[in-house]
Amino acid sequence: MEDYLKVAELIKTKGYAVAFTGSGISVDSGIPTFRGGQGLWEKYDPMEYAHIKSFMSNPEKVWMMLREMSQVIFDSAPNQAHIALSVLETKGFLKAVITQNVDGLHHIAGNSNVIEYHGNHRWLICTQCAKRTPLSPEVVSALPYPRCEKCNSALKPDVVFFGEGIPMKEMVRANEEASRCNVMLIIGTSGVVYPAAEIPYVVKSRGATIVEINVAPTPFTSSISDYFFEGNASTVLPRILEHI
Repeated sequence: MEDYLKVAELIKTKGYAVAFTGSGISVDSGIPTFRGGQGLWEKYDPMEYAHIKSFMSNPEKVWMMLREMSQVIFDSAPNQAHIALSVLETKGFLKAVITQNVDGLHHIAGNSNVIEYHGNHRWLICTQCAKRTPLSPEVVSALPYPRCEKCNSALKPDVVFFGEGIPMKEMVRANEEASRCNVMLIIGTSGVVYPAAEIPYVVKSRGATIVEINVAPTPFTSSISDYFFEGNASTVLPRILEHI
């Protein structure tokens, strides 16, 4: 309980809190982590189904996985952890969310300054003309795969596939928030996906306090975390919020 009080006080008084989230924050929304026992990469080889070269050479095959992933996203909704972050922003304490997730749940929960480092699966983008199309069951069900209504080329989720670079705009925004941040909430991330995993280390090097919430220790825990709460974000974050 003492650590909950200390962290709540830090968030209230330090002035510029930023959340850095990974797939663990969305588990209670019904979205399995990619690398867990029920993760997508247990069923599909990421180099075979999630590499941009695979998509460009055989979009029909890759869309077999993407339809399954899309249905998971259709069925999901923000959980108490997402809502807690939205409340923290409303109260003026949380300034930004940097997320590795592509589920769009931070936006739906009400956060406005969301940096989607790996994109957003709730949008599709044309591989030729870059026209964006909202994800919908009707579009996803198109066979053999969804096509652009403008140029008839293959649509892919507007997310970063293996073999693609992080969008420069999102990298710049994330670096700007990292430079301002003096309290970082690391939530539900394994800390092994780069370059995103570099961000907390940069923040720590600038003197920020690191608060980590994860179901198990990560590389961050023993190296940069000042506070570590072991548990589900949907339980821990509301408890911190109670003291704010």
